[in-house]
Amino acid sequence: MFVQALAIPDVLLLTPQVHGDGRGFLYESFHQERFDAAIGRPVRFVQDNHSKSGAGVLRGLHYQVKQAQGKLVRAVAGSVFDVAVDLRRRSPHFGKWVGAELSAENCRQMWIPEGFAHGFLVLSQEAELLYKATDYWAPEHERCIAWDDPQLAVAWPLAAPPVLSAKDLGGSAFRNADLFD
Repeated sequence: MFVQALAIPDVLLLTPQVHGDGRGFLYESFHQERFDAAIGRPVRFVQDNHSKSGAGVLRGLHYQVKQAQGKLVRAVAGSVFDVAVDLRRRSPHFGKWVGAELSAENCRQMWIPEGFAHGFLVLSQEAELLYKATDYWAPEHERCIAWDDPQLAVAWPLAAPPVLSAKDLGGSAFRNADLFD
């Protein structure tokens, strides 16, 4: 597994070694000991999620203020632009974002630690994401920051206006968001 720290070094892009031939491919998508070594601490995942979305769907920026979730995200069909925003007040990267393309073809995964908001934009006709979470979904603690907040200025690679849920249309401004210490 090749590990690349992004501009916010706590967010990692993980690229597995893919073994392929004319029959198809095989790669190790998760190995607990190697993952813990890559991020420098033990992590316990408690929930796996599977998301399917159509072209132009933008989901995010989501996070939980209690039961904060670290997420290991990968695309198993299609392609997305995946984004993490640092919401940790004490971080030197507070209020900054990083993004990367995750696709079924590149097999990359993004590690987004606790204390970050997460979102993605579907770049293909449809996309399916699998992600592991370090804590359980708790809707009472879930928050949403506006995907287009001018203070964050995420450079979404939009070809047209995104398809948004009612929740994402009502996301709060970053300046009013519940944050992490």
